[in-house]
Amino acid sequence: MKTAWVAGSHVGVPAGSPLLDHPTGMVVANVLTILMDCAVIVLALLLTRPWGLRVPAWLLAPPMWVATGLLAPIMTGYPLQLLVRALGGSTAGTAGGEDEPFLHEWVFAVVYTGFIVQGLALGTLFVLYARDRWGHLWRGRMGDLPAGLLGTAQRVTAVVAGVLALFPLTLRLVWAGGGTTGLSAGLVAERGSDFHVLESLYVVFLLTAVTGGALLAFGRGRVLPVRVPLALAGISSGAVACWGGWMAVAALVTGGDPADRPTRLMLLAYAGQMIVGLLVATVGVRFLAARSAGAVKRPVT
Repeated sequence: MKTAWVAGSHVGVPAGSPLLDHPTGMVVANVLTILMDCAVIVLALLLTRPWGLRVPAWLLAPPMWVATGLLAPIMTGYPLQLLVRALGGSTAGTAGGEDEPFLHEWVFAVVYTGFIVQGLALGTLFVLYARDRWGHLWRGRMGDLPAGLLGTAQRVTAVVAGVLALFPLTLRLVWAGGGTTGLSAGLVAERGSDFHVLESLYVVFLLTAVTGGALLAFGRGRVLPVRVPLALAGISSGAVACWGGWMAVAALVTGGDPADRPTRLMLLAYAGQMIVGLLVATVGVRFLAARSAGAVKRPVT
């Protein structure tokens, strides 16, 4: 579908769609997402073929983290949006409102359902792959870890992430609750239940990212399996960093009506969210590196 759009097709795009007002931006966005989908195909091959076990961790982890971060909010948000709509919510905010919809509803159903299936399949493949290659790094409980596994620098990083998260967290919470502080006039006019669901999800992802990072850095939650804070930090840091970065880039290239352009507070929230995710991801990487250094490696078969 995205290839068809790049080639000039308007399948699934209604005649009055605002997307048609920005053809260059639409082509750039679609080319970028086509490349990202191609990367997912490479990841699927890497996770299922014997040669994938020889790929360095530093080459596999970043694209997998980005894929997880981009897919997780869709996998959780879209079903919740459908549920809220079934209970009487409006579609404005995701489809662009009833007067000027971005896309026909069937496009969201096809594409988002595909993303959910993609996320489930890719996530399952990665868990099975990582269990065989690095499973020893997340065995046991937090209480079994040696004291001071992470140093002062990682603990400071986790604290900084928590402090910086307060700004985007506060704004997202206000927006989720119906407040308009910092929102552009165009976005205020187009808000619907979909918008509030997504803002609520960003609040959850910010909280879980900071919580996961703090648990790893300070060795808290001693009864928790190690994989729990690792999963919280890994998935949530990817969600807030990648979507914060995506929204910041999209905001910077937005033209057209000044009312639709993001405000400075919106840009700061996106940037802050991205930085928080990167800081938490750093804590997670250092945790795995520290545990790997003290673990007995087993040969991969």
